[in-house]
Amino acid sequence: MLVAASAGGLNALTSVLSELPADFPASVAIVQHIEPHHRSMLAEILGRSCELPVVQAEDGQPFQGGVVHVAPPDHHLLVNADGSLSLTRTELVHFVRPSADLLFESGAASFGRRATGVVLTGTGSDGALGVEAIKRVGGTVIAQDEATSDFFGMPGAAIETGAVDFVLPLDQIAEALVSLLAERRGAA
Repeated sequence: MLVAASAGGLNALTSVLSELPADFPASVAIVQHIEPHHRSMLAEILGRSCELPVVQAEDGQPFQGGVVHVAPPDHHLLVNADGSLSLTRTELVHFVRPSADLLFESGAASFGRRATGVVLTGTGSDGALGVEAIKRVGGTVIAQDEATSDFFGMPGAAIETGAVDFVLPLDQIAEALVSLLAERRGAA
């Protein structure tokens, strides 16, 4: 599961993660646009309300099931086909680093139709190209609805691509992820 947020993202991420059960087996990678020049406490803050372990992603780290991996400030987070994570400081994408587009595109390339992208509240259009990549490989895309978004730029841009499968209020996203995972496991 690949998740992106920007402005208003802390509350949205906390809401979604707090509703995931302790036995949620999927790997979770999060890109949150944050101040690049300060130490991030995002993993620790999210970990307080999440039953899953939440860690700041490290280069080469396995993309483990049942663990939430958070991109560190000023680093792009990529998912590799071998099941590991990569961190890079390549150029900014849409004026940001980390980039939702890069995370989503790498997840689409690595997981194909098993890729799931979630676009939460935020300004700008980061993530729109990435959701198209997920859709091209047959993956699933969820976007937060306008009514529950603090800022609708990112979800709105994703929805405008036509690649979003579900537009949901914030309080229904975790339930949808659990159901989607259960359906995939039942079909396997």
